[in-house]
Amino acid sequence: MKRILLSIAVIFGTCAFAQEKKSDSTKTKNIEGVTITKQVFKKQSDRLVYDVASSPISKGNTTFDILKQTPLLSSTDDKTLKIAGKNNVLIYINGRKSNMDAESLAQFLKNTPAENIQKIEVITVPGSEYQVESSDGIINIVLKKKMSDGLNGNMRFSNTQAKYNGSQASFSANYRKDKLGISASLSGGENIEAQTYTLKNSSVSASNESTGDIDDPNKNIGGYLNIDYQLNDNSNLALSWNTWANKSYNSTVSLFNTITNKYGTNYTWSKNKEDARSYNNSFNLNYELKTDSLGSKLNVNAAYLNYKRFQFTDNITYNSDINRKLDYKDKSTQMFQDLPQIINNFSGMVDYIQKFKNDLTISIGGNYNKTKTDNDTKSETYFIDPVNPPKLAPNHFVYDENIYGFYVTAEKKFSDKLSGKVGARYEITNSLGTSDNPPAGVEALKRIERNYNNFLPYLSLNYAINDKNNLSYSFSSRMRRPSFWEINPVVNKLTDDNYTQNNPFVKASSTYNQELMYMYKNSYFVVLNHSYIKDVITQVPLQGYPKKPNGNVGENLALRYIRTNFGDKQEMSAMIGIQKSFFKQYWTTNFSIGAQHNRNNGSLDMDPTTGDRFVDEKDKPLTYINTTNSTSLLIQTNNTIRLDKAKTWFAGVNFFFIDKQQVELGQIRSLASLDISIKKNWNDWTFALNANDVLKTNIVEIDDYQANGNYNYIHQNRYPRNITLSLTYTFGNKKLKKVRDIEGASDSIKSRTR
Repeated sequence: MKRILLSIAVIFGTCAFAQEKKSDSTKTKNIEGVTITKQVFKKQSDRLVYDVASSPISKGNTTFDILKQTPLLSSTDDKTLKIAGKNNVLIYINGRKSNMDAESLAQFLKNTPAENIQKIEVITVPGSEYQVESSDGIINIVLKKKMSDGLNGNMRFSNTQAKYNGSQASFSANYRKDKLGISASLSGGENIEAQTYTLKNSSVSASNESTGDIDDPNKNIGGYLNIDYQLNDNSNLALSWNTWANKSYNSTVSLFNTITNKYGTNYTWSKNKEDARSYNNSFNLNYELKTDSLGSKLNVNAAYLNYKRFQFTDNITYNSDINRKLDYKDKSTQMFQDLPQIINNFSGMVDYIQKFKNDLTISIGGNYNKTKTDNDTKSETYFIDPVNPPKLAPNHFVYDENIYGFYVTAEKKFSDKLSGKVGARYEITNSLGTSDNPPAGVEALKRIERNYNNFLPYLSLNYAINDKNNLSYSFSSRMRRPSFWEINPVVNKLTDDNYTQNNPFVKASSTYNQELMYMYKNSYFVVLNHSYIKDVITQVPLQGYPKKPNGNVGENLALRYIRTNFGDKQEMSAMIGIQKSFFKQYWTTNFSIGAQHNRNNGSLDMDPTTGDRFVDEKDKPLTYINTTNSTSLLIQTNNTIRLDKAKTWFAGVNFFFIDKQQVELGQIRSLASLDISIKKNWNDWTFALNANDVLKTNIVEIDDYQANGNYNYIHQNRYPRNITLSLTYTFGNKKLKKVRDIEGASDSIKSRTR
């Protein structure tokens, strides 16, 4: 069920919404008549660095709260983060990618206090040394570390009231003794994610409408353990373990369906019940050796990732009438699905960085990823009281993938003003998917083998015109491989005639990214982005009467959300903004405004997994086409107001607006949200009250009109309006410093478990 909701909500990934939040560019204090100025936000060669530890807004907030207020970052659904002009964000922690699935990662970030953070690095166009895909950007969260012997940490408790009540708690601690440093965190919570849906689709003479509620209870627990030991003055050994577990039992969908076709109008209820649980554990062993006094070093990583998800669904359709009568004895169809997924990944990575005295840095390295995804699906669908008893329909789909990557980069500072970086990656991908019992007529599922090589260049230039003006340009090319759940050939059923279809035949797409950025005084900025995506991996609706390869045509109008390669796409955006502090830092404000232009060019006329084609009432083929372009206005502002001289009371007012724009599923209507907050710091305690989506304007609506007469409509209310009360307590020695940045060997795999 979560996969259904995630698939339909994928449209958020196309809202490349720029939140240009720059917290205070300078922090000033007077010491014996001398003014010391510290930059809180600054531009480095290939990244933007936000010094959270020097910013007054971190205390009492969660890591997710701070990320939403970080320059160039935003969130429209309070689950996923976006970088301006980017489709996706990868979260790194201390230089290592977090190997958590998307849902677990969101909970982890919401349960981790911002007091744990030293700085946040935003890498909009990652260099060749990073194992990233598509137009992904990177957010590297650098946690604090003990500088002197002792113990410190914090505890956080919060309660959120939306449609239902939810609670969260976390405990974090840092310990150092001589050469040994240990940091650990444990967090958890429970909540019910509620949604209300209206789904409509129609043709010239037929229509389907489904409306109702979805309630998804969740219990989460997880954390991390990092152990870093200094072997000698030049070498360190580190071990990290990330873990997360989710339990979602008795998740329910209740939809009332109105079905009109050439035989008349029928009414049914779809009642879905799902029990699911998932476990995510990753280990990374890192060895670092400094080879000279200039900073040259060798990095060796070995990692193991184990991801397990167990999901059982029971989907029953009941006959009804226009008055929505529900008789639990009047069943029409029932579908059981057992959908386990187990992912094992072994990874290795070696990097060597050589620094020279003439400000030249050469980096070379390689990585290897071996992944096995095991999907032992079992399902049965039957009419109640069938002539023949139901038969189990197993489909054991196994996907093996090997990726070999090699890179080289050269970074040079030519003068105090000009610096540049050039590099390239060469990737070799070998994959094999096998199915022991594919659906009838889809024999190609028995063996799907793909082998491809890719050369991926990278270029970055940075020119500091003077102390106040900076200009930078970046270009990169990347591949985007499908997520492991996207290629698992299963149907996620919402109603009898409305479901999502995964696709094992999806191939990797190519993305070419360009970015031009101008900054003035670290407070004024202009960002221009352009992305060209070939063979876009996305989800599109196929609608009509499904016609089997044998010529049989279904009686009801069907709507399938198909995962596929859908033509090419271009995304262009332009943002201008200002971030300043006024009235002696009593008011820190950020405002940005810009436009995004989407150019779509895709079509689909067949379900690539089943071979079904869609026809109208006269057996005329129907093709889903999206060649519509759109230009949208984007506005974002974040404001922090200090209410007293002692810096103990703070208020926050944040607002975003996204104009309507064209995405793969159709035209998404405008979205907006007004969030307000108040915070009180009292010694080691922080009390905070947040109210989100006060005006109740962050509700998704999508319309799609086709020239052939097909119409598709989605209305999705995720109840984003909520109030959260939190309490944070910090204890122990406050003398802290940043930790070593360590990139994990399995970094390139994490995002594909979503």
